[in-house]
Amino acid sequence: MADAPVELPGRLAILPFRNKVLLPGAIVRIRCTNPSSVKLVEQELWQREDKGLIGVLPVRDSEAAAVGSILSPGVGSDSGEGGRRSPGGSGGESTKQDAKSGKEPIHWHSRGVAARALHLSRGVEKPSGRVTYIVVLEGLCRFSVEELNARGSYHVARVSRLDMTKTELEQAEQDPDLIALSRQFKATAMELISVLEQKQKTVGRTKVLLETVPVYRLADIFVASFEISFEEQLAMLDSVDLKVRLSKATELVDRHLQSILVAEKITQKVEGQLSKSQKEFLLRQQMRAIKDELGDNDDDEDDIAALERKMQNAGMPANIWKHAQRELRRLRKMQPQQPGYSSSRAYLELIADLPWQKVSEERELDLRAAKESLDRDHYGLTKVKQRIIEYLAVRKLKPDARGPVLCFVGPPGVGKTSLATSIAKALNRKFIRISLGGVKDEADIRGHRRTYIGSMPGRLIDGLKRVSVNNPVMLLDEIDKTGSDVRGDPASALLEVLDPEQNKTFNDHYLNVPFDLSKVVFVATANRMQPIPPALLDRMEVIELPGYTPEEKLKIAMKHLLPRVLEQHGLSSAYLQIPEAVVKLIIERYTREAGVRNLERNLAALARAAAVKVAELDSTLRLGKEMQPITTTLLDSRLADGGEVEMEVIPMGQDISNTYENPSPMIVDEAMLEKVLGPPRFDDREAADRVSSPGVSVGLVWTSFGGEVQFVEATAMVGKGDLHLTGQLGDVIKESAQLALTWVRARSADLNLSPTSDINILESRDIHIHFPAGAVPKDGPSAGVTLVTSLVSLFSNRKVRADTAMTGEMTLRGLVLPVGGVKDKVLAAHRYGIKRVILPERNLKDLAEIPAPILAGIEILLVKRIEEVLGHAFENGFPLRLHSSL
Repeated sequence: MADAPVELPGRLAILPFRNKVLLPGAIVRIRCTNPSSVKLVEQELWQREDKGLIGVLPVRDSEAAAVGSILSPGVGSDSGEGGRRSPGGSGGESTKQDAKSGKEPIHWHSRGVAARALHLSRGVEKPSGRVTYIVVLEGLCRFSVEELNARGSYHVARVSRLDMTKTELEQAEQDPDLIALSRQFKATAMELISVLEQKQKTVGRTKVLLETVPVYRLADIFVASFEISFEEQLAMLDSVDLKVRLSKATELVDRHLQSILVAEKITQKVEGQLSKSQKEFLLRQQMRAIKDELGDNDDDEDDIAALERKMQNAGMPANIWKHAQRELRRLRKMQPQQPGYSSSRAYLELIADLPWQKVSEERELDLRAAKESLDRDHYGLTKVKQRIIEYLAVRKLKPDARGPVLCFVGPPGVGKTSLATSIAKALNRKFIRISLGGVKDEADIRGHRRTYIGSMPGRLIDGLKRVSVNNPVMLLDEIDKTGSDVRGDPASALLEVLDPEQNKTFNDHYLNVPFDLSKVVFVATANRMQPIPPALLDRMEVIELPGYTPEEKLKIAMKHLLPRVLEQHGLSSAYLQIPEAVVKLIIERYTREAGVRNLERNLAALARAAAVKVAELDSTLRLGKEMQPITTTLLDSRLADGGEVEMEVIPMGQDISNTYENPSPMIVDEAMLEKVLGPPRFDDREAADRVSSPGVSVGLVWTSFGGEVQFVEATAMVGKGDLHLTGQLGDVIKESAQLALTWVRARSADLNLSPTSDINILESRDIHIHFPAGAVPKDGPSAGVTLVTSLVSLFSNRKVRADTAMTGEMTLRGLVLPVGGVKDKVLAAHRYGIKRVILPERNLKDLAEIPAPILAGIEILLVKRIEEVLGHAFENGFPLRLHSSL
């Protein structure tokens, strides 16, 4: 049966409930601190003897409500009534006043719940006069706001009851649909209570409510105890119709039940895993006890004992041994299935494997043998080999000397890495190569800290572990190719490695104990010095390896490359022969490089072609000339009566190895060369073809691959006197072009390019300067004299000599300044067939490094000023106008 409805007065004082909803039958505890709420509690509840009813109205945040509205329509109203219209009387005035005073307007919901106070307490008044009230309210029935007015600092509303009367409730209880919904709700609620009974002891009271309280009030009570969203609370408040209310309540109760069941399932699964781990632990303990009784010690303890013996034999210092023992004790307390067990064991195995005291046994250095070995393995490089011999001589006199870190700088393919292996061979030490190309993470040098998952030691410590000695020759290859990003700067980490005063206590982040690197012989290689930081470069002795001359390449090919290529392809000189003249053609026509790598690739192509022909030969072997053929066959030699076989006997003095002949060797000639390698890629006519018209000059530049010949082209067109530069140029070379044009314009009269200096040679025309090979970046100041020569050639309409190349930086006053890479540039000119090279006079000292055969074939022209450059660059010189002296 339904309980008696509450008598609702026509007007109620309204208490705002922000982002919360009080439902009928629910009990809430509200802390009132807002001045308007405090005033309402004082006047309507605290100061009255008979506590009346107040209205609790949900209030939305200003961000979630439409600005300017005082009442929002009912959310999801199911009573068949639309949202009530907001009255516009005093409520609207109140909103305007709030807006004018800068306060946030209150966005009330159009429906609320009448409530009575069950308990009221007043806090201590603060010095500021502020008072806090705590009110415990019980929701009684729903109402709808008809009109909202301000009464002082709080609001009063004219309300109308929404809940059904007693007669309407009795009639509704006879509805079959409502009866079915009530049974469904009670069944779901009973299932929830049975689940909660296993966890809470106060669920018995809820069972009593389920049996005594009407079902329509139970729906509100149950839903009020769940943590649901504000929108769902409003939807429940607006569910005036009993069927809709029970449907929503059943849905919310079932959702709460399912969430509890899922959480319980996850908890059981986790507890099951924990119990499984405990079971495994007990079984392992029992297994260990059984093995102890049987005397079978083949378990983890034996492994740890073996690891401890290995650590004892490693010869580590006392402080590190103390640290290792502490880690070992920690490992003994751990179970193998624990997460940190494998990482701790890997760490201890690394400590045990490191060569703390183990060194390579060095034999007494024999400088004569070392020199012969260097000469045998490397052709040329006299200055470099002499420096290595000096290095070895110091090592022989003082084995513990802290020698410098040698850094071989040169283009690819000149033998930098092989020189490092020769040093290791001469010292009788193990060799290890650490490639630094593309390394951007400092952890590659110092290692990762053990706190990270998948941490590992740096490349240096890992390399020492692999060679198992602490005094190897360690090659830091491509040291100029390191980078830096947010993970650190490897070049800065190398400062400690290459400093003899610091590497005695090198600290790897993973190892976390100092390791002595002072016995390691470090050798570095690089293609360029510019990318290496100055501080790191200061710790190394730079030894430059320039490119090889054609004569040196020929000797290297015949002595080293050709035997190695034949061996790699399973051939010998009996199958393939490449004469020196053919190798020279390969060098001149198919390779133009500082090293010999492309030369070796071309020789390998010829070897592959020969290997195909050898493999296709008939497997039948031909008889030698000294051996007579057998004239009688086996069938013909059979006798009728005895069947004896007549055989031919080879004399004992005859060499059986010469009985069979090898096929004739394949000798490579020019026709086969072009068939295998294709048409020649280079010829001596390229410079003459490129400089066949005015405005083109030949320059010499230096790159990481050695010296190169760079053509500069200039042309004029109708325009406004602008300068256009193309060819992927850097800022320095662009400034050199602007400088060259300025100098030519200023000296146009002296150069006979214009009648007087007042005439602008760029009048009504633009100049375009292009550096061919536009995909290759270019920069540097050494193209200054080349740019001036190209512009003068363009304006004078005279061609530059095709057999002349030049390099040098110029100033605005016409001085020619020295440049670097002179040897590489002269070698590049020699490869291109250039006969004359113009160099700054201050580069005279660099000519001593150029081999004498190269200097004998090239005319070196030294200049101080740009006028001298022009005099050498043009056929029959370049006439200059002389100024008359006053």
